[in-house]
Amino acid sequence: MAATETAAVAPDRVAPRRKASALGLSTITPASRFYWLRLLLQNPAAVASICFLLLISLVALLAPVIAPVEPNFVNPADRLDPPSPNAWFGTDDLGRDVFSRVVYGARISLLVGLAVMVGATVGGSLIGLTAGYYQRLDTPLMRVMDGLEAFPSILLAIAIMATLGPATEHVILALTVVYVPNIARLVRGTTLMNRQQTYVESARAIGLPDSLILRRYIFANSLSPLIVQGTFVIAFAILTEASLSFLGAGVPPDSPTWGSIVSSGQPRLQQAWWISIFPGAFLFATILATNLIGDGLRDALDPRSRKR
Repeated sequence: MAATETAAVAPDRVAPRRKASALGLSTITPASRFYWLRLLLQNPAAVASICFLLLISLVALLAPVIAPVEPNFVNPADRLDPPSPNAWFGTDDLGRDVFSRVVYGARISLLVGLAVMVGATVGGSLIGLTAGYYQRLDTPLMRVMDGLEAFPSILLAIAIMATLGPATEHVILALTVVYVPNIARLVRGTTLMNRQQTYVESARAIGLPDSLILRRYIFANSLSPLIVQGTFVIAFAILTEASLSFLGAGVPPDSPTWGSIVSSGQPRLQQAWWISIFPGAFLFATILATNLIGDGLRDALDPRSRKR
């Protein structure tokens, strides 16, 4: 009877091991620093999202090769043509190829998302580390962050863009200012928690400089939540950039973006649905994939995952 129960239970226990072995990850044990990578790659949704974002990034890099025509090439004779073998995503009211505009629009969306993530992470980390470690600077720095967070993100971005003018670098700067407070509050919280640990007190006792303590003992222990938050910043930045472009407050009109393409097709949604649907679908899929990667990283970097 015991042998029968063992035979019935064994396949369920062996299946995950076979799956990990097939991926070449069986050698990564919970004691390894790369165990989070094994957990991430065993998440089907995260793996599919990573593959999709890699594909979108490749399409953006090869836009001049993939796009059949220039994104701003006007051909009035082919205006409002539906999707066909000659124009995969149809044409807009000026005869511009929607597929070419969507492909080139991926460049701006991904560039803005990555640049805002890097800028907000660097700026927010510096502010959060300083505010959390030096108590005398905590109140003035965080009150400034609270003041920025008091404004709705889209309204603050519009106000900055109205001051600076339409340009891609201005969009990046505006969205960086918008998302710095989120990163700063996250890093400040982890800094306040880590600065009370015994290993930090020991580092102070032996005379290590504050810069080394912040870099080696405090910031290093803030990387896991910071990486996860960074993926969500990318998604929010892409969505906010699309919103700004939809409202006409983003990049210059001659630069195709997913938001501006959706905006141009909105008045003709019933007559020419393809103008807005295709860029909207790519925008939705990219944001969803980024969020799924963030969820996968959150689960993989959770210390409790090593005990499962």
